[in-house]
Amino acid sequence: MKKNNQKQEKKGLFAGLGKKRPIIDEPAPKKVRHIESPVKLPFLNDVDEIPGDNEYGRAEDMQGEWGLPPSEATLKQKRKRHFLAFGIAAASFVLIMAGVFYILPRILPGFFAGTNIELFVQPEVNLEYEDDSYRVVIESSVSMMTEPDPSSTRITEVLYNEPVMVTGQSENGYVLITTMDGIEGYVPEKSLTANMESVEPDLHEYKLVVSDPSKNIMTHASNGTLMMRVEMNTVLYADLKREGVYQVSLPNGESGWIGSSGVIELGTREEIQEVSSRYFVSSILTFINAKYMENGLTMYGVSVNGAVYVCSEINGIDMPRTMEEQAQMGMEVELNYDAVTGEVIIEDILPGDILFLSSPSAEPGDDTIYEMAVCTDTGTLFMISPARTTVRLKTFTAGDDICDRIITIRRIFTSE
Repeated sequence: MKKNNQKQEKKGLFAGLGKKRPIIDEPAPKKVRHIESPVKLPFLNDVDEIPGDNEYGRAEDMQGEWGLPPSEATLKQKRKRHFLAFGIAAASFVLIMAGVFYILPRILPGFFAGTNIELFVQPEVNLEYEDDSYRVVIESSVSMMTEPDPSSTRITEVLYNEPVMVTGQSENGYVLITTMDGIEGYVPEKSLTANMESVEPDLHEYKLVVSDPSKNIMTHASNGTLMMRVEMNTVLYADLKREGVYQVSLPNGESGWIGSSGVIELGTREEIQEVSSRYFVSSILTFINAKYMENGLTMYGVSVNGAVYVCSEINGIDMPRTMEEQAQMGMEVELNYDAVTGEVIIEDILPGDILFLSSPSAEPGDDTIYEMAVCTDTGTLFMISPARTTVRLKTFTAGDDICDRIITIRRIFTSE
């Protein structure tokens, strides 16, 4: 019986070896050991300090046992919001920059007003043109007429950015003005603006006087477009200086750029220092062969008295505009005559001297000034052409009729 039982057991162990096993579509599920199932580690049995039953890996209630809030009792992490962090950083940077460059410069001077701290001392501003009657010329040059009519006599010209005072009502599109040197006449009302910021000295850093026959004002420091062509003796005020250029303030609140060559830089309340006669003569010579225009001041139409006015101004002499007033300026030159021939010694007439002449048809003793000339070299005069169409150079000798027409000679500039 015992042997039979053993055979039965063996037979039971190998009974299924010869049979085909059924195909199982899904693998048997693996057993997962949960963390709740405690694991006994022998090497921890002798650690008495561990509270409880010394079961390593036992799940704990972090809220109940440790008193942690739900946000700290879990290992789940929130997704970082990178765009929000970047936006906060950018906003902080903008606020800091605004505080440093915009807010602080406007707040700090108020705290330090009245102190002697140089950084916060506010420059004194004295406005010269607060009166409502002041205007500024907005054209390159404007003819000033004796009447509100373009066909009337031209008195002089006013230049771009020149301050004037309105002294009469508008009439026929013209308005009566007075220049800062006291000349009164009519100009087109549309050629003026009431915005005076471009000529207030204390609002700017530099004063510039154009010494070239003309200069261009551009929209940009380089490769800009033309905004305005300004003439000799135009005065501009600049706020910024770079290598080779200035940013200048223009009427009506605009700004432009002008090259540094051919301009004289001064302090905003500084005047040009007087130079010698050769610089004056050099400036006069730039007008050779320019079109003649009665009392004109520019290369587009100039008179001898107009050329003398602008060339004197840019070389340090305050000169009136009219021929009659110019005849009273400077020192009178005494003429000397040759003892043998009785003719004028023309070597006594030096470069830079201004000659005032009577009319070629004037009677002897008539001292009415008809025209004027500037000596540019011994025996050479800058004057109106006989046809009165241009200004040019004319040579003369001691026996010419010009010497007989001399009323007076004025020496404005000293020679070297």
